[in-house]
Amino acid sequence: MNSPQQLTSEDLTDLVVTILSQAEDQVVPIVQLGHPVLRQQAQRYTDQLPKELLEELLDVMRATMYAAPGVGLAAPQIGIPLKIAVLEDLYPTDPETAQLRERAPLEYLEIFNPTYRAVSDRQATFYEGCLSFDNFQAVVIRPADIAADFEDREGNKLSQEFSGWQARIVQHETDHLAGTVYIDKAITRSLIGQDELYRYPGLEIAQAREELNF
Repeated sequence: MNSPQQLTSEDLTDLVVTILSQAEDQVVPIVQLGHPVLRQQAQRYTDQLPKELLEELLDVMRATMYAAPGVGLAAPQIGIPLKIAVLEDLYPTDPETAQLRERAPLEYLEIFNPTYRAVSDRQATFYEGCLSFDNFQAVVIRPADIAADFEDREGNKLSQEFSGWQARIVQHETDHLAGTVYIDKAITRSLIGQDELYRYPGLEIAQAREELNF
């Protein structure tokens, strides 16, 4: 993956100010697949932004994630090539789906400069979508148990283990920061459009696999 020219702190500050100026009720547009920023290695965050601007950026990212609605949003998804993402999954779900997907509530979390690694041989196979590839979903096989290393907004180094759906969210958003979109890792024959979702209640993998031949 090619890295773009590194932006200076001044350039990044100007870019963030410009993007945040587009906000309506703290919500900004989410860029879609084909925008170059989604295919670039984001820059490590090393305090390039003034503290007040960083706080405003995080507030806007969180509000934009809620408005989408989604369970995660990476800075490149709003056009900012920095290794920052926000995550939260507190949406209600039925007990059967929650058990099948190992979907436990994920409290709001900010991750800076994250990396992850598998900590077991378990894999999870589920449909996955993306706010930057709107109206489509596809099956992605991912490690079911991971350990993530990241920093918080103050620069403190943290480590945390995630399993099930939480692990999928962390991987998905961290991948964005390396220029990777889920479709790069998906079983492409499983790809379905929003209008076809009704065919697979709960995105039932076995039925989709049989009908789509993947």
